[in-house]
Amino acid sequence: MAGADANGNVIAGDTTAAMSRPKRVRTGCLTCRERHLKCDEAMPHCQNCRKSNRTCKRGVRLNFIDTQVQSPPIIPPTHDWQVNFQDESREIASEYKGGLGRYAILDQEDVTEIKNEPSFDYSNSVVGAPTMAHQTLPPIHLPASYPDISQASVPDHPRETPHQHSHSTTDSSYSSQTIPPPPQSSYSNPEQTLTPPNERVDFLTSPEEVLFMQVFVEEVGLWMDSMDPMKHFSRLLPFHSLGEPMLLNAFLACGARHLTLVNPAYHEDKALHYYDTATRGLLKSLQNPNRDTVICATTAVILNVYEIMSERALQRMNHIAGARALIKECGWSARSTGIGAACFWLNVGMELLSCLHFNWQVAWDPDDWGVDMDFVMETESGREEIWTYKIVYIVAKIANFRASIPRFQEASAGAEHIRLQNRYNEWKRLRDLCESWNRNIPRTMHPMAYLHPYQTTSKSAFPEVWLIKRATIVARLFYHTAMCLLSQMNPVMSVEDPEMHSMQAFEAHQICGIVAHVKDRGVASVALRSLAIAAECLVVRREQEEVLQIFEKIRKETGWRVGFLNKELKEKWGWAKEEALRQQQQMPAALMHNSQMQSFQFQQQGSSLPPAPPVRRRPGENPLATADFSNQGHPYQSYYVAPNQHPHHNHYSF
Repeated sequence: MAGADANGNVIAGDTTAAMSRPKRVRTGCLTCRERHLKCDEAMPHCQNCRKSNRTCKRGVRLNFIDTQVQSPPIIPPTHDWQVNFQDESREIASEYKGGLGRYAILDQEDVTEIKNEPSFDYSNSVVGAPTMAHQTLPPIHLPASYPDISQASVPDHPRETPHQHSHSTTDSSYSSQTIPPPPQSSYSNPEQTLTPPNERVDFLTSPEEVLFMQVFVEEVGLWMDSMDPMKHFSRLLPFHSLGEPMLLNAFLACGARHLTLVNPAYHEDKALHYYDTATRGLLKSLQNPNRDTVICATTAVILNVYEIMSERALQRMNHIAGARALIKECGWSARSTGIGAACFWLNVGMELLSCLHFNWQVAWDPDDWGVDMDFVMETESGREEIWTYKIVYIVAKIANFRASIPRFQEASAGAEHIRLQNRYNEWKRLRDLCESWNRNIPRTMHPMAYLHPYQTTSKSAFPEVWLIKRATIVARLFYHTAMCLLSQMNPVMSVEDPEMHSMQAFEAHQICGIVAHVKDRGVASVALRSLAIAAECLVVRREQEEVLQIFEKIRKETGWRVGFLNKELKEKWGWAKEEALRQQQQMPAALMHNSQMQSFQFQQQGSSLPPAPPVRRRPGENPLATADFSNQGHPYQSYYVAPNQHPHHNHYSF
C-alpha cells in the first residue's frame, strides 16, 4: 500500500509503484498515438506497426486552438505609418486534415475586409526599410593581409547610360528602362521570398527569385561557362539548385549583385542577404562530416564569384581560398569531368587573371593540374575547350616565369651567366609551346575572317578579327597575351630589340582587334585583362583613345569595373605629364611666377608639414598559397570538420 511519513515523503511502497508505471512516450509514431498504444520508437517502423501491418506515420502533430482576439492590447502611436493585423491561421490550418474544423466560422464580411487590406501600409513620406548590415556573420579566419583585389577587373556601378548589348540596338533586358523599379523597401521582408531551407521545389514561384535567376543565367553564368562545353552554371546547375537551398541562394546572390551593377534602381541589400544566407548554409554544412562535399565546393565557387563582383572585394574574401581548398578536397583537377571540371577551370581561370594583374605566381603549380599537353594535329571539330585548357596551362607557366624574374644579380659572373642561360632556355621552351599550340589547333580556332583597318567601315585603328565560338575567343586572347608577355621577358634581348618590338606590337594589335569587334559578353573577364596588357604597348594616341572607348563600352554592357585601368594606362602612356605640361604652357607668365614662388615657399616650410602617408604596396604572395585544409591557418578553420569520405570521383550525372 501507498503511504507517507510524518513529513509527507512517499514511502518505499509508493516509490516502487511509481517506478513500475510505463513512462509516457513523447517521440513515438502518430499511428501508436491514434491507437493509444505505447510506441517503442523503433526506426523506421515500430514494433506495433510491424505486428499489425500498419503504416508507421512519423511527424509532428499540430494542435489548432481557436483564440478570439477583439483587438490588440497595444498599438504603438505614430503619425508616419499604420499597422493592420491579418489573420492567416485558417488558411494554414486548411492545409492539414481536420485543421480547419477546429475553428469557428467567421462572417464573410470580416474575411473580405481582411483580404482587401494590405498587411503593411507605408506612406510616401517614409524612407524604405534600412539596409541589412553585412556584418551578421561570425568572422571567418583569413590570412593576415590580402591585396585589394577589387581592382582586378571588378565590376563597377555604371552611373551614366543604361546597359546595352553590343550586338543589338535595343536596351538590355535588365536596363533601367525596361525593368520595373523595385519596391520602395527592397529588403523589407526577405523571409517571404527565400526558399525555405531543406525544402525541394519543382520550380521558382517568386517573381523576385525568377528575375535574379534569369539575370544569373543570361549574364553571370555566361562568362562562368566560357571554358565549359556542358555549360553547367547556366544550363544544368540552376535546375539542381531547386533541391539545394544554399546553392540556390548563391545563384540568386550573384544575379542580384549583377543587377545592381547594370541598373541603379536596385541596391545591394538583396544580394547581401542571399550571400549571407548561402554562406551560413555552407558554414553549417562544413561542420557536418557526412556533408555533400560536391555541393559545398560548388557553392563556395559561386560565392567566390560574388566576392569578385563586389565593389568592396577586400571585405568579401571569405570564399576565395575556401573554394580552392574544397576543390582540392574533392580531388578535382584537369582530369575531372562534369561539375568537377567546370569548377576547377573556373577557379583556376579567375586566379590566373588575378596573377596576370598583380604579377603573382600561380599558387597551384600548373604541372600538378594534370593537363594533357599532347600537341598532335587536331583533325576533329568540337574539341575547342580541350585546346583552351592547354593554352591556359601555358599562360600559367608564363605568369610564373614573369613573377620569378630575378631582382638581383648573382654574386659571381659565372653564376649569373648560368642563371641567365637557364632562364633563356625556359623562355624558348615557353615560346615553342605557344607556337606548337597555334600550329596544331583545329581550323575552327583560327579566325573566320581578318580585315585590315583600311578595309573596315568601323573606322577602327585595329584589324577586325572574326572568331566564332566563345571558347575560341578566350583561347585566342590567352594565346596572344602569352606571346605579348614573352616579347617583354626575353632574358637576352630587351623589348627595344627590333625582333621583340615587332613581336610585341603585332600581338598587341591582335588582342585589340579581337576585343574591339567581339559581340559576346561572355568573354569580358578575359578580354579586359588581355586588353589591359596589350594597351600598355600602344604608342599611337589614336589607338590609345580607342582602347579607352572599348573599356567604357565593356563597362556599360557588363558592369565590370574599368576606372582603375583608365588611370593606370594614362600614367603608363604619360598623359598626365602631357596634360600638366600643356596647362603650364597655357598659364600666364605672372601666374606661373606666383605658382613657382608658392612652390618654393612650400619647399622651405616642408619640415613643418605632417609626413606623407606611407605608400601601400601589394604583397607579392598569392593569397591562395595557403588554400589547403592540410595547412595551418586554412580557410574555414573555425567551422571546418573533415568529411568521412573524400569524393575523388564525381558521382553526379551532370
